[in-house]
Amino acid sequence: QVQLQESGPGLVKPSQTLSVTCTVSGGSITTNYYSWTWIRQSPGKGLEWMGAIDYDGTTYYSPSLKSRTPISRDTSKNQFSLELASVTPEDTALYYCVRLNYYFNALDIWGQGILVTVSS
Repeated sequence: QVQLQESGPGLVKPSQTLSVTCTVSGGSITTNYYSWTWIRQSPGKGLEWMGAIDYDGTTYYSPSLKSRTPISRDTSKNQFSLELASVTPEDTALYYCVRLNYYFNALDIWGQGILVTVSS
């Protein structure tokens, strides 16, 4: 059974880098045909798709992101990560890592989410 688990610092200061990692168990992040996605949820914006990295390493990003390459992966650890530079309190949100199943175009497996607060 594939499971996703977010981890990382729950508090980050403004202007610094927000980092969160998703550890995938029960399946490989390089397996066809899945994409590994970051979605965040906040009271002000609701659910927001941020970007994804495919099974082959191809990346896709929301045009609203100011970081150039915010999503990366470590196949040896079966992990993928999100890094947002120069964050503000508006980046405070519940961050989810989610699997996108290309067979059905469905977000079929979600992590439990991790709350990251940007505050001084």
